[in-house]
Amino acid sequence: MSSRTLPLLFINLGGEMLYILDQRLRAQNIPADKAKKVMNDIITTMFNKKFLEELFKPQELYSKKALRTVFDRLAHASIMRLNQASMDKLYDLMTMAFKYQVLLCLRPKDILLVSFNHMDAIKDFVKDTPSILSLVDETYRQLIEMYTSLSHGEFQLIRQTLLIFFQDMHIRVSIFLKDKVQNSNGRFVLPTSGPVPHGTQVPGLIRMFSCTGEEVTRLQFNNGGNYTAGLREGSFEMFGDRVTKLGTNMYSVSRPVETHMSGTSKSSAQHTKQVNTAPNPLAKEELNLLAKLMGGLEVQKTGNADSGFRVNLFATDEEEEEALITRPDELSYGVINIQATKDHQANAELAKIMGEFTESGHQSPSASSKGDDLLAMMDGL
Repeated sequence: MSSRTLPLLFINLGGEMLYILDQRLRAQNIPADKAKKVMNDIITTMFNKKFLEELFKPQELYSKKALRTVFDRLAHASIMRLNQASMDKLYDLMTMAFKYQVLLCLRPKDILLVSFNHMDAIKDFVKDTPSILSLVDETYRQLIEMYTSLSHGEFQLIRQTLLIFFQDMHIRVSIFLKDKVQNSNGRFVLPTSGPVPHGTQVPGLIRMFSCTGEEVTRLQFNNGGNYTAGLREGSFEMFGDRVTKLGTNMYSVSRPVETHMSGTSKSSAQHTKQVNTAPNPLAKEELNLLAKLMGGLEVQKTGNADSGFRVNLFATDEEEEEALITRPDELSYGVINIQATKDHQANAELAKIMGEFTESGHQSPSASSKGDDLLAMMDGL
């Protein structure tokens, strides 16, 4: 596995989260000042200097629960609130969107272009706020410095690491189902047509060479698809045409979005539960990593709790409550449960981290005022 995967995973998932929230804030006519504050506060927290210092250190990926904890805190970095069921929905859509993008990358290195598309969009969100824009630009420079010089083999390792991370996630998303790019079991349908990767040729020709390097034979074969010559290569500079549309906003045209647990993913969750009952010798190390990572997240404190509002990703509160009850426990990431050790120092550290989550100056989602309740982005399970 590649130790350079975590920053790309975080930035791409964060970009998808911002797309979803921005679309819903606009669609439901949330006051412009509140919407802007939500986006600015989340982006400021995402690109906090101390946080990114920990994020960019070479390290292996850690559990889905730990990553979900980071995004739970990010989503509540401003006046917006989500109950657990809505946060589950949001996280499902974020992860499935990026998984699809990784699968569609023609070359492993194109994952970096997808990341730059997300970064370009994030810059556009804060283009009128120079102080936040400078944080995003600094992260851009770090990405260019760290990733543009990596070999094709390293990018292949990054892609494999991402696909291993996503391999048990098979959430059905209505947009993908309607576009027929996802099957009813939650697995994606990959095309056998379209442009080939930049720098490669359309398949269908076998050339044979002699030991001296002279071409001696050509054989044609049916490639089984409708391929075209590769597009020009996208720009890996801070400003430029990425060429690929992967990583751009698929919510720009408003469509209702639903997510559903497939039977495959439910069975995978049961398998995961059985596997997770075994002690994990890396749990303490993961806890220490998470403590450092979360220590860099400085959530903005809200002076007036009444100014907050709750985002509901379901049509009604009843649907949200039903989704929380019916969702398998293995797929709800509300608590990081580490069973590998009874070490008192580790337990105290975990308590400290979780305490910081609840002492960030905000009301809990269940206690906060509903305020301007957003209507359905997803219409239930």
